[in-house]
Amino acid sequence: MLITRADIEQAHARIAPHIRRTPVWTLPQAFGHQGPVSLKLEFLQHAGSFKTRGAFNTLLSQPIPAAGVAAASGGNHGAAIAYAAKQLGVKARIFVPEISSPAKVAVIRSHGADVVIGGARYADAQAACDLYVAESGALRAHPFDADTTIAGQGTVGLEWEQDGPAIDTVLVAVGGGGLISGIGSWWGGRVKVVGIEPEGSRALHAALEAGEPVDVEIDSVAADSLGARNTGDLVFSICSDTVDHVALVSDVSIRAAQATLWRDWRIASEPGGAAALAALISGAYRPEPGERVGVLLCGANVELTKLDGVVNP
Repeated sequence: MLITRADIEQAHARIAPHIRRTPVWTLPQAFGHQGPVSLKLEFLQHAGSFKTRGAFNTLLSQPIPAAGVAAASGGNHGAAIAYAAKQLGVKARIFVPEISSPAKVAVIRSHGADVVIGGARYADAQAACDLYVAESGALRAHPFDADTTIAGQGTVGLEWEQDGPAIDTVLVAVGGGGLISGIGSWWGGRVKVVGIEPEGSRALHAALEAGEPVDVEIDSVAADSLGARNTGDLVFSICSDTVDHVALVSDVSIRAAQATLWRDWRIASEPGGAAALAALISGAYRPEPGERVGVLLCGANVELTKLDGVVNP
């Protein structure tokens, strides 16, 4: 294993004083499934998403240069790095693409980070970030394809196993793949790990089909959080061994999951945060009767005006 369970246990011990241990909510039957559904409510995490785990693990695992930390982000990774940096007294500069949600950019700024618009798409922001790192000597905090990031995200699985009931299958939204790599590193071989990607943003699906990371085009309502063009080598290597398969969901299904979460449970979820649930509701993943299914609700940084348009079209 490239990332071991011991790596994740050490990451959890490192970051536990700084993160929220988000609750697990188990329903006997829900969302049309004739069996138990276990929800990990990670949208309650500091800065609104699971990304805060990897951010703290990255900053606490190594010396920080005088120039601080730099990251490229569609929004959630940047918000997490900004929050962690503020808590640890570290300078942070976050490069975001033009497609970033204003709500997410506002969260980044609220934590005192310097925000730079780095181009039209995520890849452009990453290129601008890399140039800044080369010139300044700042620490580059990759959003998904880095061992400290992946080990930090894997702590979601550790807590879920300790706090919740046993599950057979876990559904995990995939952007660049850092979260599912961490979940897979924790649960691979013991729980079926299924990735969920939008039809218009399928970097991991394409990589597993091609047998190597490949670039994909991005066109999805969830592009600001699940919009990575390429998984990277480390994510691909881990997921090749630990992920059962990737199911694809439509933007219509993602919006329907957002609407369901709000109308039935009063959970305000961003599109990427609802993608895993969309697979269960839409039938993109069809569990067997009685199958114990875990669904990771991973992000809450949604513009409320846009959510209103989803719930009241």
